[in-house]
Amino acid sequence: MTVTAHPVAPLQWSSALSVGDDRMDHTHAEFVEQLNQLLDTPAGQQLPLYQAFVDHTVAHFAQEERWMLATGFAPDNCHAAHHASILETMRAVQDHHQQGDREVITRLAEALAEWFPQHAASMDAGLALHLQAVGFDTGTETLADPGRVRPASMSGCGSVGCS
Repeated sequence: MTVTAHPVAPLQWSSALSVGDDRMDHTHAEFVEQLNQLLDTPAGQQLPLYQAFVDHTVAHFAQEERWMLATGFAPDNCHAAHHASILETMRAVQDHHQQGDREVITRLAEALAEWFPQHAASMDAGLALHLQAVGFDTGTETLADPGRVRPASMSGCGSVGCS
């Protein structure tokens, strides 16, 4: 077995990354697993895994954004803007890889390993608390009392800060 050294240690799924919502935590655990697979795969073999990771991340972010819209976030909230920025970067990385930069996927995976814990602890944890507070069930994607939510009333991140 070959051990690959990374400047950034692979993420380990733990309760420290949990946001307290089972469905969101499950999606995040899958994200971490796929991210670690990229970090453990030689650069020349990463593209198929990376394409699956991009697809997973698109679905992951779309899921959270559905929940935001269903619970009163404005469509242009900063949490969704962070998602859009990450996806734009992920698509650019794929283009760079196809143009011959074989290390670009590893560099992005390392950056995401640094980014994700903070994003989960702030924006996603805040979103999970908001969903709980308004009675939104992420399993069924329904509100217990739709009257508790005013459409597009929140423009923030779902956390105490937009960083």
